[in-house]
Amino acid sequence: MNAAKRLPFCVELVKDRLYFAILFHKPKSSSTSTHYFCIDDEFVYENFYADFGPLNLAMIYRYCCKLNKKLKSFTMLRKKIVHYCGLDQKKQANAAFLIGSYTIIYLRESPESVYRHLLFGNVSYLPFRDAAFGSCSFHLTLLDCFHAINKALQYGFLDFNTFDVDEYEHYERAENGDFNWIIPKKIIAFSGPHSRSRIENGYPHHAPEAYFPYFRRHNVTTVIRLNKKMYDSRRFKDAGFDHYDLFFADGSIPNDAIIKAFLNICENAEGAIAVHCKAGLGRTGTLIACYIMKHYRMTAAETVAWIRICRPGSVIGAQQHFLLEKQSELWLEGDIFRSKLKKTQKLAVTKIVSGVDDISINDSKNQNASRKDSEPYSDEEETHTVTQGDKLRALKSKRQAKAYSVPLTCLLAILASALSSIVIWWIVCGSLLPNLLFCLDGLRT
Repeated sequence: MNAAKRLPFCVELVKDRLYFAILFHKPKSSSTSTHYFCIDDEFVYENFYADFGPLNLAMIYRYCCKLNKKLKSFTMLRKKIVHYCGLDQKKQANAAFLIGSYTIIYLRESPESVYRHLLFGNVSYLPFRDAAFGSCSFHLTLLDCFHAINKALQYGFLDFNTFDVDEYEHYERAENGDFNWIIPKKIIAFSGPHSRSRIENGYPHHAPEAYFPYFRRHNVTTVIRLNKKMYDSRRFKDAGFDHYDLFFADGSIPNDAIIKAFLNICENAEGAIAVHCKAGLGRTGTLIACYIMKHYRMTAAETVAWIRICRPGSVIGAQQHFLLEKQSELWLEGDIFRSKLKKTQKLAVTKIVSGVDDISINDSKNQNASRKDSEPYSDEEETHTVTQGDKLRALKSKRQAKAYSVPLTCLLAILASALSSIVIWWIVCGSLLPNLLFCLDGLRT
């Protein structure tokens, strides 16, 4: 009997071969004709607050490798392979996202076709939400995420033939720089550097110099800062990087002047651009989204989905609705840009941002107007409170430390093993070894 008919909630994705199922109970054991596997506790989203997905790029890659290995395994050539998940709706959404992404990447199915298949029976999937604390007013659907994966393949943002999963997982960690490529070889998002390396609010800060080697190896030529000054920009400039300041408040949306300046910087930069705010999530993700929407005509939802797949937690609160409102305007600007580029073959855009390094957005009281550029100052000096960026960075650092901590039982096992090795070595060296050497010496004599 067909596996899809035997299971209560099951869909066939590859005829007589690959299935996705939602099961009330874990299968007792894999039969001779069916292999069941579950990733609910293997690939786990690290949330900030109430957000629960989508899973990041590394998890998609590792899932695809896992599934490809099963499908190509000699022992499973004649088995039906069933990826099943339990009744947790959040894990259902992430499981469906993984197998749907696999189907788009490797089977070249359309997003609509994959989504339609996964809506079997009465099944529905929770929409993903942002990393903000409180209620959610912007829902990111599974279909939005599938379209994002498909567009990323189309535009070359996603290529698992060249993707380095170890590098991704290394540099996304707070202690290693906390950065992710959003557009490979073009735009990288990272958490804001500090005047010196230190731990603050539970989050490890890095001085500008910590980024120089990686940036140089990957042709990053330009740095754009969106938060208030926490380091002297001359440290990047003296090292040969272009540096621009486009400040707007944490958690807020950029005005038209900032968007225009940001887009012009990105369009004129000779190499890749590194963009940061405090946590490198809200403001950073919002402006990068504007660039993607203009130059790749992706919808606001597709863009937000892709940025979150690359860098979970990006684009927060009102920033999501702002991108929806700017979508048609940015699409039009992109159409005009490409039309001019096509006519001239080589567009010589006037660098209206020649003085953008001095741009500052001050409040009505014009506070801090007399500060020198070389004097670092922080958001706290104005608000005297911990900002959203601070909270998100601290949460990211704590959750990663917890995820990578070694359980006490493991430590005890390691200690016991070490003690056993010492005892064995003592026995060998204290009794057997001298006797062996005595015998060898006798034979030699």
